[in-house]
Order: sequence, then C-alpha cells, then structure tokens
Amino acid sequence: MHDDRKLVEARLRRVLDERIRPAVYPESVPLQVAVWHAPGEPVPVAEGLAAEPRPVEAGARWGAPWGTSWFRVTGTVPEEWAGRTVEAVLDLGFDENMPGFQCEGLVYRPDGTPVKGLNPRNQWVRIGAPVAGGEEVRLHIEAASNPVILDYHPFRPTWLGDKDTAGHEPQYTLTRMDLAVFDDTVWQLVQDLEVLGELMAELPEDSARRYDILRAVGHVLDAVDLQDVNGTAATARERLTAVLATPAVPSAHRISAVGHAHIDSAWLWPLRETVRKVARTTSNMTALVEDEPDFVFAMSQAQQWAWVKEHRPEVWARVKKAVADGRFVPAGGMWVESDTNMPGSEAMARQFVHGKRFFLDEFGVENEEAWLPDTFGFAAGLPQIIRAAGSKWLLTQKISWSQTNSFPHHTFRWEGIDGTRIFTHFPPVDTYNCSMKGSEIAHAARNFKDRGRARHSLAPTGWGDGGGGTTREMVAKAARLRDLEGSATVNWETPRAFFEKAEAEYPDAPVWVGELYLELHRATLTSQAKTKQGNRRSEHLLREAELWAATAAVRTGSAYPYEELDRIWKTVLLHQFHDILPGSSIAWVHREARATYDRLAAELTAIIDAAQRALAGQGDIPLLFNAAPHALRGVPAGGAATAEAESTTTRTPGPDGGHVLDNGLLRITVDVNGLVTSAYDLAADRETVAPGTAANLLQLHPDFPNMWDAWDVDAFYRNTVTDLTEADEVTAGEDGRSVRVVRSFGASRVSQVLSLAPGERRLVIDTEVDWHETEKFLKLAFPLDLHAERYASETQFGHVHRPTHTNTSWEAAKFEACNHRFVHLEEPGWGVALVNDSTYGHDVTRTVRPDRGTTSTVRASLLRAPRFPDPETDQGVHRFRHALVPGSGIADAVREGWRINLPERRVTGAREVAPLVAVDNDAVVVTAVKLADDGSGDVVIRFHEAHGGRARATLTAGFPVTGLTVTDLLERPLADTEPPARDGDRIAVRLRPFELMTLRMRRA
Repeated sequence: MHDDRKLVEARLRRVLDERIRPAVYPESVPLQVAVWHAPGEPVPVAEGLAAEPRPVEAGARWGAPWGTSWFRVTGTVPEEWAGRTVEAVLDLGFDENMPGFQCEGLVYRPDGTPVKGLNPRNQWVRIGAPVAGGEEVRLHIEAASNPVILDYHPFRPTWLGDKDTAGHEPQYTLTRMDLAVFDDTVWQLVQDLEVLGELMAELPEDSARRYDILRAVGHVLDAVDLQDVNGTAATARERLTAVLATPAVPSAHRISAVGHAHIDSAWLWPLRETVRKVARTTSNMTALVEDEPDFVFAMSQAQQWAWVKEHRPEVWARVKKAVADGRFVPAGGMWVESDTNMPGSEAMARQFVHGKRFFLDEFGVENEEAWLPDTFGFAAGLPQIIRAAGSKWLLTQKISWSQTNSFPHHTFRWEGIDGTRIFTHFPPVDTYNCSMKGSEIAHAARNFKDRGRARHSLAPTGWGDGGGGTTREMVAKAARLRDLEGSATVNWETPRAFFEKAEAEYPDAPVWVGELYLELHRATLTSQAKTKQGNRRSEHLLREAELWAATAAVRTGSAYPYEELDRIWKTVLLHQFHDILPGSSIAWVHREARATYDRLAAELTAIIDAAQRALAGQGDIPLLFNAAPHALRGVPAGGAATAEAESTTTRTPGPDGGHVLDNGLLRITVDVNGLVTSAYDLAADRETVAPGTAANLLQLHPDFPNMWDAWDVDAFYRNTVTDLTEADEVTAGEDGRSVRVVRSFGASRVSQVLSLAPGERRLVIDTEVDWHETEKFLKLAFPLDLHAERYASETQFGHVHRPTHTNTSWEAAKFEACNHRFVHLEEPGWGVALVNDSTYGHDVTRTVRPDRGTTSTVRASLLRAPRFPDPETDQGVHRFRHALVPGSGIADAVREGWRINLPERRVTGAREVAPLVAVDNDAVVVTAVKLADDGSGDVVIRFHEAHGGRARATLTAGFPVTGLTVTDLLERPLADTEPPARDGDRIAVRLRPFELMTLRMRRA
C-alpha cells in the first residue's frame, strides 16, 4: 500500500482549522456593548454595576495599563434559535497563546452574582441549553487591562510593571461580543479529532495503531461535508466509535489528572490583581465541577482561599459546597507556595501552621501533601518541617528545569538533614500547566524514570501562572484518554488518592539525600535586596515580639497580642511567595513590599517596646534585653540584665599608612586602600587571610544572563571581574575601634565601617552602597588561608554541607548557593565563619597556591542590576552587615549568626528579667517562645539541635509547669510520643543531630 500518512495528517490539520472548529458556532448575532472605565484602582462590584457606560463597538481600543473597565452587554436571543444551545462569545482582545498573562474578565449578572471568568482560553458564557427564544440577555464584565509584561520577545525592559510608570495608552482591541448558537456535536467532533490526531503523532511511524487511527480519521474527513459541517458531524463521529473504544494495554502508564490553576500570588501583576485572578478562576472551576461529574480541582495557598472568602462571598459559598462534595480540594497545607531556600526556620514552619490551620478550621481538611510545583529549589531542612506539620508527601515539578543535570527519579523518598524521609513526586509531564495534549501525555509516559518499578504519575491540569484553570476541552480530552489504546490512561483524582496509590505501589522507592538544588534561577538569592532584608528583619522582629510578649504575659499579666501577631505573620508569609521574596516580580510588587515591611517593623517594634517596658518596670537600672538563643556578655538568652563591662580595643597606624585594630583576641590590619590584609587570631597564633590576597574585597562582574534576567546568573559571569581596590578615603573612626573606607566606581559609591569591638572575636563590616549600576553583580570576597573540601551553610533548623570543589557536574552546577545567617569553613580544630544580617546568595571556591597551600574564598553576593521585569531593580542606597569570625567552630558560627541578626536592645528599668525558659546547652537552639495559638495561656517552645551532633540539655521553665506535651508544629499532641522527663520545672531533653522538637507547657 502506498504511504499517504503525511497527506492525511496535513488534511486533518487544515480541515480542523478552517472548517470544523469555526462550525462550533454556526450562527451568531452581535450584542450591544457599552463601557465605563473606572478611575484609578478597581471599584466595588456594586459601583461598577451602577456606573453609566457609554456605547462602544467591536474594534474599539480599550484598557489603560492596570485599569479596570466595566462592559455591559445586552441583546435578545433570536426566536428562531428556540430549542438550541446558546452562548455569549466575549472576546476582549485575547491572544489565545497567553492565558493568564493579559486582559481578563469576571462576568456578573445584573444582581451582582458572579457567573464565570473570561480569559484567552475561556471566552464563552452559557445562556441556555436549550433556549426558548426571545430571552433578554444582560451581562456585566469587570475587565482588567493587565499589560503584557512577558511577551513574544521576553526579558526586554519595560516600564509597564508599575502603574506609576506604565502610562495610559489603551492595551487591547475589543474583538467579538456576540450571541451564538453552540453546536455540541461539532464541538465533540473537534475533541475526538484533536485527541486522535495528537495521539497519532506520538505513536511510532511503524505502529499498527497509528495506521488504525490514520484510516479512521481519513474516513471521518470523507464523511464531513465541508459545506455543511453541522449537518454531517454526527455521521462523521460515528466513524470514530471503534477507534476511540479500543482499550489501553494493561501495562500502560497511569496518570492521575488533578485539576489545577497555579496562580502566582504576585509576579507580573500586583497582589491586588491576584485577588481578582483567584475570584475569576474559582468561579470557573466551581462551574466546571458542577458541569463535569468526574472532574476534581485542587487549589493550594490558603492565602488565596482567604482572599475569596473576604472579597467574593458569593463565590466562597460555591467553593464551600464543592469542597463538601469532595470535588474542590484544598491542597498543600501552606499559606502560600513559598520560596523554601530563604525563609528562616520559624517562617518555614509557620507556612504550614497557618496554611494547615486555615483548611482545618474552614473545612476540617487535613493536608498530608506539600504542593510546591513552581518553587525554585528545596532546602535540605524541609522534610523535617513537612513531617513536623503532620504531612508526609511532597510534589514539585520545577527541578525538571535544571540546566545541567537530569534528576534521576520522578518518584523517590527525600531525606533531609535530620534523617526524615518524605515520599516525593516530580510529575514526568514536566509542566504544572498540562492541557491534556497528546504530546504531554506521551511525554509523561516516556519520560517516567521509575518505569519497571512504578507506573503511576500525576498531571496538574489547567492553565496557570496567571490562573485560568482547567477548561471544558481538557476535561473532554481526559474522558477520551481514560482507557485508550496507545496512550497512558487518565483519571481525575485528588492529590491524596494519587499519593496513596503511588506510595503503595512503590514501597522501596529510592532515596535522595540533601537539598533539591535547582540548577537555574540562582540569582533569586540576590535580586531585590530590600525585599530580602525586609523579610529577614521581619522574621527576627517576630521572634522578639513573641518572646517578650509571652514573657510579659506570664510575668506581669500583660495581654498577649494574638490577633496582631497572627495578622503580621500571615503578611510576612505572603511576601515569602516564590516570586516576591526571590525578587522576580514587577516593580509595583517590590515597591509595595518595601512599604509593607516598614509598616510591620513599626508595629512589631511597638509590641516589643511595650512588653519590655512592662517587664523592666520603672527605674534607672541599665538593662540589656537579649533575644538571641545564647548568652551575651553575661545576659542570659531570653532574659534581661546589666551587661558585663567591656574590655578595650586599640587602634594604631599600620606599616603602610593603613590601620591596625587589636583587642587582644584578634589583630586586624587594614591597608591604605581599605582592604583587610591580615586578620590574625592571636590565641591560635594563626593568620586568616590567604598570603598575597586581601579580604573585604569588593568585586564587580558583568551580569547579563541568557534569559530570565532577575532570576538567573550564568556561570560565564565569572569570566570577567573588576577588583575594587582603589579607595577615595580610609580614615580612623572616632570610637578608636573602627576604620571608615569610601570607594567610588561607575556611577556608584560604597562606604564601609570596619569595627573590632572589645572582647569579641569578630570583625564587623557595615557596608552602605549607593548603587546605580546596570547589569552588574557586586560581591564581597574573603580569601581564607584554609584547606577545606566542604563548607557548612545554615538552612532551616540546621546546616547543610556543600563541597568546595567541582569534581562532578552536580558540584559544578552549585556555583551560587543559599545560606541563612552563616557560612562556615573549617580545618580540624580551627575554622572561619562569615555571618550576615540580610544576604543569602554566596559562592565558595578553592585554589592551590605555589606553596601548595589552599586558599578558600568565600564571597557574599550583595547586589545585582537586572532590567527585567523591574528596569530599576535595586537602584539606590542599601546597607549590609557582615562579620568575619576567625578561629570559630560551628558553635561560634551559629551563635554569631544569631547575634548579628538580633541587635542589642537597651532599656532602663527597675529589675532584671529571668528567661521564661532557660537552656543549658548552646547546641540546643530555641527558635520560638510564645503562647499557644488557641489562647489557653500555655507556653510553647520550639528548639532544635544546631551543631550536627547528639545533644542533651536541661530546659528550666521560669514558671510553675503543671503539664508537658510534645506537639507537632500546630501545637497538637503527637500520638505515641512520650514527653521528656520532667522534675518540677526542669525538663531533660535528648536530641538527634538537627532534630526539631516543640513542647507545650501548661501553666499553673
């Protein structure tokens, strides 16, 4: 037989495009349209409905950037359409290739009831099925003219990312506003042919099944009268019955489809627009749940559910019903889909506390899965946190984006730093926006790396990023793929159902130990420095506020600010979303974030001040309040007392015109250029700075990645570097213990103060940068005379080790990594830490000198200057604090990391304050002291082993304890877990390396 495969396939494409798809709406009449453009920000629904619009016609330009236009569409269903299905087709000027990234709308009835959302892949509103004819139609559309930021020429700088700079030029052209007859038979034929055509294209060219489909498709195309598609569609469909009924082979890959709409809580749109995106999407998904009996939709991010409850009560009622029916599923159990690299220990824990509690309180639903499809890599402390929250599964897709190495598993057990293992799945479909295309389903089956041992994967199905969700077309395709020869099988299931099946079939899944590092988007550890600083400062202010407010409540009876702390925590958690904290959102988002962090700092400082005044009382005793988890100058952790007297630091002229600082522990030499040429550990008789080098070296690199400007730094940035060695000014500080250095470069200026306090083994470097560079990367370098094959980097509830060498491609790919408060390198018996108050990105490299000594260089990443999506990223003044700690062990790194982030607070009062809970072992670090969230007055303390070894400690409560319970993160008793031994108010604990524990103490 002659091979006519290509001929038939080309025929199918053209007939579908030019004849069959257009016949879905065979008849239409125009609607009358009028529009009112809201001034400024979006208005309440009632105001939009009541506004008086002006007539407008198709072809009109509308929509200033970030504006809202209220369209009123009216018309009458023709009498001759009686008995037929009629839909309104409402095209605001959509580009079908950009669902979620451009204009959108929410349709209302005249009484304000939301009907459904409009987006490029969802332009219809059902009027009747069937209609009687003569019905009057009146609909209102709240249309958002969100500008296209990421277009067909991506990553080009644009001023559209902030309403203050976006201008007023209309963005869209009103395209089609019609009433139309909807031919369901033709629509079903479209779905039949798309599914078979897409499946056919994925089958081997010599496959018999491919040719069975090809012949069936050819017969169908013969049966379609191109001049009367609607009249011949039913007959044509009959010719596909047999080929669509052939079942899948028993060994076919099994896909659990989960309805999904990944909605970024902010990204190329501001937070206020996400509130409306969520309303549009949930309106559509609750309607789809009602129309499609097998469909299941899952939505994560409790914050987004809370927005629906607060802003769209009518939609919320529909959501609650769908949840009760088990069809609309709360997923993930987190407040938002946060970044997981940069949030601190407590913040990462509270993501689960607030997320899971919301779903429990509202629906009685206990999430057992973490759902993070788009997060940019996963810190090694996360498995323990997931488990401590009462969950046991993790889903993500993002690791498939890695540029260098292909992850070896799709289903596996992920082991964290403390030994906790979490059953984890990476959907092999390699997208969180699956649309049920044949190419996607075939890719999932072919790509699944655990085949032969398992055959079950998950496909998050629906348009995402900017929302939209699952469409009726996707549901129709899934129905045809449920059991179809040549394809993986597809069934709608909840995340829980998938994980239960997947875990049961793969009990011996392989294990991956340590962080899940994304070999991409490394620059998110540095971009938008003030957003990152706001997060870090907020986390530590919340620690202080809870600690001192709880202490004041127990000691003085002061009211504990439950509601204020709950609200502030949720705001901080929202801003840890994986496009806000990483610095990859538009300018508007980060401008608002800076203002929000300033407001929260003022509120938290007020809470702290009030609690400390209540604790200290009225008096003239100078007190130092120590919120750190370690004693400071004689003041206990979590207490207040008079600090021990300081010793002295001397400053003398350096040999070359520079300066020498000496406090008896360290001798720091700063040369005439402001570089640290020596940091001598006097007790160890050892130099810190590598021979022939200088520390406190600012280095400037060009930084123009191949794509994803705010997200990425590519390895070739290292090929070119400028050492900023010239100083404008190097002068002695008036305090006798510091040196001030000023440098200029390009259009920028740096001012530094290097200080060595009495009695301290740390050189503090305060850096102020007035930054006006473009597409540059600024690093602060410390070349150390130290031989280390690995280094420690703080992460949640512990630290992770990374190699300093690049033996393998996996190691070489980690050329920029995340740390929290410290990086630590060590030879046996002697080490160096670099601690910071607000930076995350860093790199560590090693070279061997001619003398065969090893130089290990630690560099902190300070600033970048990408131009997309914010063309003025980080322009302006920034302040950073780092400290170099020679002669330090890991315990010193932990202590100094906490200290630099919790500055001393001095209060004059009448009495010292004993800690609410004291700990006698510095390896046991307390991350939270608070009152229980349920208002019972119980004291909750969370702590972990921080040094990486086993630890014993005695906790001493500063109040009578009548009961003790080990709890999960939500402060619920852990089943089958005995509390530690207690002798009155003394509690003996034993911890594994990095083990996390939460104790709840009942007060008398």
